[in-house]
Amino acid sequence: MTVVEPAMVKRAVSAAALGNAMEWFDFGVYSYIAVTLGKVFFPTGDSTVQLLSTFGAFAAAFLVRPIGGMVFGPLGDRIGRQKVLALTMIMMAAGTFCIGLIPSWESIGIGAPILLLVARLVQGFSTGGEYGGASTFIAEYAPDKKRGFLGSWLEFGTLAGYVGGAGLVTLMTALLSTEDLLSWGWRIPFLIAGPMGIIGLYLRMRLEETPAFAQLEKEARSKEKERRDAEKRVGVREMIFGQWRAMLLCVGLVLVFNVTDYMLLSYMPSYLTSELKYDETHGLLVVLAVMVVMMCIQPFAGRLSDRFGRRPVMAAGCAGFLLLSVPALLLIRQGSLFAIALGMGALGLLLVCFTSTMPSTLPALFPTKVRYGSLSIGFNISVSLFGGTTPLVVTALIGATGNRMMPAYYMMAAAVIGGIAVWLMSESACKPLPGSPPAVETEAEAREVARTVRQEAAATA
Repeated sequence: MTVVEPAMVKRAVSAAALGNAMEWFDFGVYSYIAVTLGKVFFPTGDSTVQLLSTFGAFAAAFLVRPIGGMVFGPLGDRIGRQKVLALTMIMMAAGTFCIGLIPSWESIGIGAPILLLVARLVQGFSTGGEYGGASTFIAEYAPDKKRGFLGSWLEFGTLAGYVGGAGLVTLMTALLSTEDLLSWGWRIPFLIAGPMGIIGLYLRMRLEETPAFAQLEKEARSKEKERRDAEKRVGVREMIFGQWRAMLLCVGLVLVFNVTDYMLLSYMPSYLTSELKYDETHGLLVVLAVMVVMMCIQPFAGRLSDRFGRRPVMAAGCAGFLLLSVPALLLIRQGSLFAIALGMGALGLLLVCFTSTMPSTLPALFPTKVRYGSLSIGFNISVSLFGGTTPLVVTALIGATGNRMMPAYYMMAAAVIGGIAVWLMSESACKPLPGSPPAVETEAEAREVARTVRQEAAATA
């Protein structure tokens, strides 16, 4: 049984959440300033083509995420979570910082979008090991009874990154002229990634390895032959096909989580501007307000999942998106500030059902020896195919069909798939992670758990 140290848990959660915040600060900025980036890197008279090109570069990063997951995930299971998370932080910060240094199309022509694509690929590759590692890190540090609450802070970091990105873009849009924004203003958010990366790296380097992985290493050192045999068995093939059921559940859960996430937080600002001709600043302010509300609710929803279970909370989110996506989008299309806020707010509250539970649900699908690798591979395959491509696919569908309700239909389809995955998964709230001993906060709780286990064993006998 593992008795976790509260101070170390807080440091682990803070370091993991900060890394996630930095990652999504970049993705948020890229989404919110997509219209400006289209003019800088893809000059053309057609605004739709500009937006498609910008989102194409955005989606390209997701194509290499599974490769990053296949590299960093197994590495994290072999050498440790902390070391790999420090490496992904360095690469992520460097890729984002370099975007702010790329010359425009007017300066170097076709080289500008090519360099943008290269920087995005570096970001995507490093991000392939980020979420799986960060959620694994928190899950393996957290006491069993608080895993939902503590895991919810990882997505709190995501929302904080989005809020920081949205707030900065909104401020620049309000204060800078269009000419200044196009010439130099757009670089500021990306250049901020440098100092943020240094801070995040410092926090992650101060962390110790997770108790679950440390226990695995201890057992391996005491049984050298078994360790060698285990290393031979645990390859990428084992992480995928040896965990095929958990992998399919992971893909389904991540699909509904990320399609709705990217739809609301990444695509909607551009949808309001390009499709509904809504004022850019006001549209960003609405999204910013929705994210702040989500941040306030996030920890409470995490506690709710600890008390009532992950499945009921996620099932409520799937049912909500299936039933309310069309009414919410109709409200948004109505055009008034109140209607847009109401529609976006409803989608945001439903999204919290996933953001508050996924960081604790996904690591519990896999055993310790393959958790980082299997989760990283499954998560990034799903994100690459369905999540990161959401803005591009929905923009293309609207362009092809002329139907501006496509975002709602896309979310409804994702909710059906996610609902099936929730129905098939096992409940993991307040239970030890597979392959790990029970984790508690105090010695008294450890004695209580041990007494309960003995009583259950005696009753079974």
